[in-house]
Amino acid sequence: MDLSPSRRLLALLAVAFLVVSGCSSSDDDAGDTPAPTTAADSGDGNGTDDTTSDDTGAGTDDTASDPLERYADYESVNYDDPDHWVCRPDRTDICDEDLSSTAVDADGTLTVEDFEIADEPAIDCFYVYPTISRDETPFSDWDASDEEEGWVTVNQAARLQSQCRVFAPVYRQRTLSALAAGIGGGEAPEGEQIDPFADVLDAFRTYMAQDNEGRGFVLIGHSQGAAMLNQLIAEEIDGHDDVREKLVSAYLVGWNMAVPEGEDVGGDFDNVPLCRSADQTGCAVSWVTFRSTAPPVEGSFFGGPRSGSSRDVDTSAETDLVAACTNPAALDGGWTELDAYFPTSGGSILAGGEADGGAFWVDDGGIDTPYVKVPGLLTGECTESDGFNYLSVTVDDDPSDPRADDIPGDLTPEWGLHLVDINVVMGDVVALVEQQISSYQG
Repeated sequence: MDLSPSRRLLALLAVAFLVVSGCSSSDDDAGDTPAPTTAADSGDGNGTDDTTSDDTGAGTDDTASDPLERYADYESVNYDDPDHWVCRPDRTDICDEDLSSTAVDADGTLTVEDFEIADEPAIDCFYVYPTISRDETPFSDWDASDEEEGWVTVNQAARLQSQCRVFAPVYRQRTLSALAAGIGGGEAPEGEQIDPFADVLDAFRTYMAQDNEGRGFVLIGHSQGAAMLNQLIAEEIDGHDDVREKLVSAYLVGWNMAVPEGEDVGGDFDNVPLCRSADQTGCAVSWVTFRSTAPPVEGSFFGGPRSGSSRDVDTSAETDLVAACTNPAALDGGWTELDAYFPTSGGSILAGGEADGGAFWVDDGGIDTPYVKVPGLLTGECTESDGFNYLSVTVDDDPSDPRADDIPGDLTPEWGLHLVDINVVMGDVVALVEQQISSYQG
């Protein structure tokens, strides 16, 4: 397959996910930055929990209160600096840009849908973006780019502001440059060695100490970002009742979350199960995406059990661990229409809003909003095939209607629709978060 320069760069995104996910543990020799600690033993977040409350499920308070005791004395390492956040609710930033969309029906009818940020929402969303940095160093710096970290955060998380306050930290991830050098056998770029998870952990603890105020929270991450959150849940949340009670839900997208075959919990996590109904909280939603016409092939990087785990779980074949798949549009299974949002330009999460072919949603144009919806174009179902579990997506194209007959997001057969894992169900994610928040609040 002859890839264009932009496609080759996109391919590196997927490769970046694999390399970083294999190196995301805090004891990885690729990063020697120590994990942050609190000023008090109760804030350590690891080991035995001596200060937890009864495990009675999600809290129902929607009013601000003091932070959890374990975080009360936490001193931030890097996240007191406002420049170390892509988006925060206490300032104007890139997440406040126009998110209006145009629904394009099969008959060509265009319906503009305005977007409104929720007024004082009771729940927060903590988002960690995927591999996106083109910095010419082994790990990215603190200077977040609107075309990279900003662009993907707007596409994958900003729309959740209709339901929650969005916190999106900058973190020093493994860069595309370092990965490209390793893959091509070239000389690795020089620079400081960083543990990206230490940044994510510091950001989360800073949020819990300074901003959470007893509120419930939703976690959402994609690819490398999902790997970071998978480790965060395993080390910081799963074993601590007091923190877990604040977990409304977690979205681990484009990442092979491990569960025992036929079970919802027991692989990566002891206590956080997969979500199976919209009124369930304290649970995780996880999926990877392939076309129904191009299912995973031998050697595919998504949909199968990983070779490593966030908590040293044996993921060998004899343990019967599989990759989780839960469709946010239908947690109880079955084929269903997907509520997708795409940039009107046709760009992917790494394209900075520009696609090789330009805008392609309506033959005669006429769309002025930055995003489009395509009702009825996509359907999906969690599917098992040859040991892979994945969200199978069908494009119900009709050459006679004015809409484009396909969607972006492919790389090679091994990657599936990795670049649009969230786009294809963005509206479903927002709707599910809304239902979970309602259930959490009782």
